Amino acid sequence: MTETTATSAPDEVEMQIRGLMMDPVTNMPIIVLKDVDSDLVLPIWVGIFEANAIALELEKTATPRPMTHDLLQNMARGLNAQVNKVVVSELRDDTFYAVIWMDHEGETVAIDARPSDAIALALRWDCPIYVNREVLESSRQAASGAQNVTADEMRRWLENLNDDELGRYKM
Repeated sequence: MTETTATSAPDEVEMQIRGLMMDPVTNMPIIVLKDVDSDLVLPIWVGIFEANAIALELEKTATPRPMTHDLLQNMARGLNAQVNKVVVSELRDDTFYAVIWMDHEGETVAIDARPSDAIALALRWDCPIYVNREVLESSRQAASGAQNVTADEMRRWLENLNDDELGRYKM
């Protein structure tokens, strides 16, 4: 698949980070992505270190030395590469997968990544975050199969969170 710009494919939905919060049940961080054109949300549970990397960038907090995602950005720049977009591309066995789309010397390169790492890089490159429509549909189906909370209840809860509940990106 060759792509030369940061535009989305027809099967991709542009998302933005709506919030970063802790799951009260599992005590794991959740990145809440929201469709830029609707109220559709996608929660993605991530590791604490990745959540911290995302929070640092959202808050524009400088660190005395480059963190891992800063290093990756510096390496890409040093190699004359440009990150154009990231795509949460697949949901398989309750695990999200992502692809980082880069341009290097006129060639488009797709790199497999965890969504949390892809999002952390997207923030540093100020590039768009997309989610494949099939992933959104799969996550809705998986949520609707949950026994205690329906997909609509989870979606309404996430959509109605205020900034204090989302922690204003604080971990």
